[in-house]
Amino acid sequence: MRNRKKKNPVWNGNVRDAALSILLAVDQNQAYSNLLLNQTINKYQIGAKDRALLTELTYGTLQYKYALDYYLEPFIRGKVDPWVRWLLRLSVYQIAYLTKIPEHAIVNEAVEIAKRRGHKGIASMVNGILRSILRMGIPSLEKIKDPIDRIAIETSHPRWIVELWVESYGLDTAAAMLKANNLPPKQTVRVNTLKATAEEVIALLAKEGVRAERSQVIPECLVLLNGQAARTEAFRNGLITIQDESSMVPAIVLNPKPGERVFDMCAAPGGKTTQLAEIMKNNGSILAADLHPHKLALIEESCARLGIHIVETVPLDGRKAGEQLQPESFDAILVDAPCSGLGVIRRKPDIKYTKREEDFERLHELQLDLLKNAFKLLKPGGRLVYSTCTVNKIENEGTVQAFLSSHSEMKLEPIRHLPEMLKEKQQEGMLQIFPQDFGSDGFFIAAFTKVQ
Repeated sequence: MRNRKKKNPVWNGNVRDAALSILLAVDQNQAYSNLLLNQTINKYQIGAKDRALLTELTYGTLQYKYALDYYLEPFIRGKVDPWVRWLLRLSVYQIAYLTKIPEHAIVNEAVEIAKRRGHKGIASMVNGILRSILRMGIPSLEKIKDPIDRIAIETSHPRWIVELWVESYGLDTAAAMLKANNLPPKQTVRVNTLKATAEEVIALLAKEGVRAERSQVIPECLVLLNGQAARTEAFRNGLITIQDESSMVPAIVLNPKPGERVFDMCAAPGGKTTQLAEIMKNNGSILAADLHPHKLALIEESCARLGIHIVETVPLDGRKAGEQLQPESFDAILVDAPCSGLGVIRRKPDIKYTKREEDFERLHELQLDLLKNAFKLLKPGGRLVYSTCTVNKIENEGTVQAFLSSHSEMKLEPIRHLPEMLKEKQQEGMLQIFPQDFGSDGFFIAAFTKVQ
């Protein structure tokens, strides 16, 4: 008879038990780890000094799940309950990847959690497995002869993703991307140029004990070296927006002018919408649409915090926008389309275990529908930027080519408004940013003009 997990009260302050709770919720409920983290910090009353460890344990165990299973395989006999397997993964992650935690502390904590969540028999089994690993050592990945299998397990990505990227971009680029996906994401913010300069914000953050430096890629992007952006006065006073650096590129490429009429088709949560308004110097008009009405409140809150007044929000399905809005009425349109998200695995490691190859064709059709509607709304001579946060040729170059083949009035244009570092990376009006390029998310951008 299988052992069942007890229903236990929250173990306040226990970082490893909190991490285990997040891992189980991600596994069982398809919850996103990044959303659960803050909820769990509050629920478990995790102190400030332990929050970084909780993040490390949660993300690290998720990021290396396949490698951890490989390390555990020789030591597990028979079936174990899912919660026990996650507890073992969490423990082996600390043994294999973290050097500052004493091994006896790792084992003792795991045994205590096993007792609390299960019973003495489970605790004894966990103790035996972990002590055997410490005695015999972590199994070597060199035993895996197939190079694709080896890198898939080493970096803990499904084999189909590894094969897809090797075929699309070559082994070296794919391997660099797979490894980059397991590095901690940088904390980046965008300076609100309507209110302050980058230098002024750096100085204000320093007064709060937060160290920040200018990005080498985008001038209005700052990299925070410590602290939490959302807890700063600079954030509360609307001087900064939390945004990944790659995500700042599409609005820069669209380059909307003051006084223009702009449409942000898939706008929530509004990072790019407010960036467009800042580029336009808060002069002109932006219509920000999203399929989900409750998400529009996030855009409105951001605009109020940042002092932006040219944005109007509307609940609208982009696939029907061409019929519901006035044809050829926008100077510039941004289509930041729903996608598989394979570029943001570093921030959401759970993505690599839940996405399926069969999702691509459905997303490709959705992306095409959005572009076809954007075409109807764009003025002759107008500019259209298509972007995704994925690294996948079907959704990126494939969608662009399919759109061009059915819309002869649309032309890809060389991307003129690009940070210097990215200019040489663009190809025929398209730009693929890889996570390893400058430590940001994977992103794709294509720039079109409607022929007059």
